[in-house]
Amino acid sequence: MSRMSHLEVYALLQKSNCRQCELPTCLAFAAAVMRGEKRLDLCPYLEPDVIERIEGRLDTRRPTVRDDWDEVIRQLRQQIMSVDFSEAAQRAGASFSGDELVVRCLSKSFSIDSKGNVKSDCHTTPWLIVPLLSYIIHGAGKSLSGKWVLFKELKGGADWYRLFGQRCEKPLKKLVDAHTDLFELIIDIFGGIAVADSSSADVSVVICPLPKVPILIRYWRRDGDFDSSLSLFFDAVAEENLRIDLLYIICVGLLTMFEKIVLTHGKSS
Repeated sequence: MSRMSHLEVYALLQKSNCRQCELPTCLAFAAAVMRGEKRLDLCPYLEPDVIERIEGRLDTRRPTVRDDWDEVIRQLRQQIMSVDFSEAAQRAGASFSGDELVVRCLSKSFSIDSKGNVKSDCHTTPWLIVPLLSYIIHGAGKSLSGKWVLFKELKGGADWYRLFGQRCEKPLKKLVDAHTDLFELIIDIFGGIAVADSSSADVSVVICPLPKVPILIRYWRRDGDFDSSLSLFFDAVAEENLRIDLLYIICVGLLTMFEKIVLTHGKSS
């Protein structure tokens, strides 16, 4: 029997963030369980039979983050073997040739074979591979609505938006405040598109980490006594094409990549 990942544990929880386990979110509790720092029975909403059923799949050793990623990727690769690539190509906005799908992510081509192996000329990372495989397997392929909404306005965003703000929007704002040329780098490296919209934002840039999961970054510069501000927006159907937790993961991954690019760019300047 395969070892569970923290995302599988999280899927079993009520997601109410009740804090009775003494942690701020159910996601933090799931991660703590997988690290051996919390017991499953500290969640008051898990039934005893559920706890008994899954405890055998919790490894007693302390797993690394890489262990979790590897297990999730292994499971997704198993699932993708039963996917009809011809149908998936139409649904995911990809192209299909031979036994491979080719998907454009951040303006780069990623090929996926029938065993779930991902190849690209650029560096592949778990935070992109996991959402990409899940997008192909589970994404509804919903056509974009053209309506931009905040993360918290998505159906599952209420459970995640505080963590999303702390781990993504706030540090990204801080990064842009310190490196005003970041948007130029995003446009140049990731095929971002500067757009004019109805908001009063000083800068609006759209990037596409996945074909049917665009992200709009709006940034307002500091103006007198008013501090700068940054918000990420998503198409209203985003959660139908990519699960909310994976949407969070891909945004945090993008932040990490932006930070590395700024660091490298600063050294080369």
